[in-house]
Amino acid sequence: MKTKHIQKQLDFFVRDKAHHAYRKPAGDAHALAETFAAQGLDDMQRSVARLRYVLAQETPVVFPDERITLLRTVRTIPEIHTEEEDRQLHETHAFHENGRVFNMCPDYGMLMADGFTKKAEKIRTQLEKAETAEQKEFLQAMLDVLSIVTDFAARYREEALRVGNQTVADTLSKIPANAPETLLEALQFLRLLHYAMWCNGNYHNTIGRIDQFLYPYYRHDLDAGLLTKDGALELLEEFFVSCNRDSDLYIGIQQGDNGQTIVLGGSNEDGSDAYNDLSELCLIASRDLCLIDPKVNLRVHKNTPLSVYELATTLTQKGLGFPQYTNDEIVIPALLRWGYEKQDAYNYTLAACWEILVTGYMDLVNWDSLNFLKTVQDACEHLPECKTYEDFAALVKQNIEAQAGALMAETKNVYKEPSPLVSLMCPDCLEKMRDISKPGKYNNYGFHGDGLATAADSMAAVRKYVYDEKTFTPETMLAMLHADFKGYEREQNMLRYEGPKFGNDDDFVDSIAVQLLDWYADALEGKKNDRGGCFRAGTASAMYYIWHSKDAPASPDGRSAHEALPCNYSPSLFARCEGPISIIKSFAKPHLTRVANGGPLTVELSDTMFRNEDAIRKCAMFVKSFMDMGGHQMQINAVNRDRLLDAQKHPENYRNLIVRVWGWSGYFVELDECYQNHVINGIENDRMLQEVMEHMHLF
Repeated sequence: MKTKHIQKQLDFFVRDKAHHAYRKPAGDAHALAETFAAQGLDDMQRSVARLRYVLAQETPVVFPDERITLLRTVRTIPEIHTEEEDRQLHETHAFHENGRVFNMCPDYGMLMADGFTKKAEKIRTQLEKAETAEQKEFLQAMLDVLSIVTDFAARYREEALRVGNQTVADTLSKIPANAPETLLEALQFLRLLHYAMWCNGNYHNTIGRIDQFLYPYYRHDLDAGLLTKDGALELLEEFFVSCNRDSDLYIGIQQGDNGQTIVLGGSNEDGSDAYNDLSELCLIASRDLCLIDPKVNLRVHKNTPLSVYELATTLTQKGLGFPQYTNDEIVIPALLRWGYEKQDAYNYTLAACWEILVTGYMDLVNWDSLNFLKTVQDACEHLPECKTYEDFAALVKQNIEAQAGALMAETKNVYKEPSPLVSLMCPDCLEKMRDISKPGKYNNYGFHGDGLATAADSMAAVRKYVYDEKTFTPETMLAMLHADFKGYEREQNMLRYEGPKFGNDDDFVDSIAVQLLDWYADALEGKKNDRGGCFRAGTASAMYYIWHSKDAPASPDGRSAHEALPCNYSPSLFARCEGPISIIKSFAKPHLTRVANGGPLTVELSDTMFRNEDAIRKCAMFVKSFMDMGGHQMQINAVNRDRLLDAQKHPENYRNLIVRVWGWSGYFVELDECYQNHVINGIENDRMLQEVMEHMHLF
């Protein structure tokens, strides 16, 4: 139950968006860079100067009754390079998105535990040991950043005093100079660090395992009698509301794709459960508020009780599209296999969507995507030359190897803007006296893999109808594809609805999906990038399921040209699956520890599925069953097709309608139509829902 204080904040910041009145007009993103160029500043100096400029331009806004403050008034984060400098950099370097440090999880707890004063002392000690000009410049930049953020917090404290908000003023008189002592101080410290990173141009940097690094402050307050459990819940909810104040200004492919995710639970190195009271409060806060931020990821393992899944399912019931579930039993062995130290592997978190991260270190986990469908379609062009299915499959394998090789080649000589601010939250940047943008401890790169189900279904169709049953000659199959099935409608219908489909617990096609993922992992196995890290394969699609479908011709599974691909690790959109049990059995078969970069089994269920406690329990059992079978990640959309269709016609009536989009949750009416339609088309039919109800007793 939301308190009056929280409801007032929701009304002001979320419903009415009254705080938008304090924002300034957007500025020229490149104007400041021209000044930097004229001054002859290098990139490290420019990074510091940009943060100083943006925070100086911010107008402190403190509301009388808030306890956690900070509001963006500057809309534009300047670039540090002129357009000409940017063009030249692109000629000589590989770029991952816009070249900034992004999509990682800083170690907030490490910096918070020191406070800025103690951290500055450690930096000065290192500065005395520095030998090179580069090391000295970097360490001085860290000191400058601490000073800039401290001054900004002081300006907010002055404003708090001016408007009579003593609570905010008292908090900012202690932090960030000192380590926080209370949960309120810790939440404000976290808000300050996360806010400063956005102002520094570092986007999609997740919030991480807040139930772990905030727990000592929560426990302190309870033990000292400063807070009750309900009081702690209200504080968490206020922090969650603060995450939604400026989310419309955050960078993303679509509105809502902003990287503000938290990770809860998990297993400790000794095998104990990391899920705690604060984990539970975070789930309850998210359920009560029904906001798109922060997105919730729940780490589970073999000892996670069903009651945790049941509580998590109540968030799905609300239509939030989260939590997303990630299985420690798959992910941690994968991380150890990829060379991560045990302590880091057990402290893993997740990126903006679902890619696996290690707290405090920068791995480029979403570089690009291998297009499984294209590897099959290219092989289909040579069908008449293939005497056996094995010949055809060998071509697909070669195409996977070639495409993977091309993806790896594109990662050479990566450019990243320096970020001494984020470096303050990396465990070894200070010790090694190097910026987070430079090669570090791991340097691993990750790729997605989209269109898997369509590719597996297509290969199964070729095997069954061309080589096993000889329903079509290779030439006829190729002719049908080239014609986009025009004149072959009956044949297309057979391929589309009668052919073998991944998701029916049918080893004939499931074994092909297993093979495709193994070939993908094999193509990356043992390869090193130019920073010394490995390449990690994944099962996600990200936005590539939209991008790659646009130019994709017809495929042997009966899919027409340009027709949509399934999102992430999911069955084909037109696959007539036997039910959810068959789906999770199929999708648990691959060797997922080899392709654990990230990529959930994504399921759309009607919201009628969640009408009572028994249905919620069965859905929780469904998720747990997939994890117990060896599944790696899962996310569920609880949607209503009629409501979504009406929202397209009358968006003004559905401003707060939330859906899950590939790996994040956003407001449905703010999405581009192609993403809206894909959510609608992915909704499972009533027969599948009935299967959920009828078969949960098996587990």
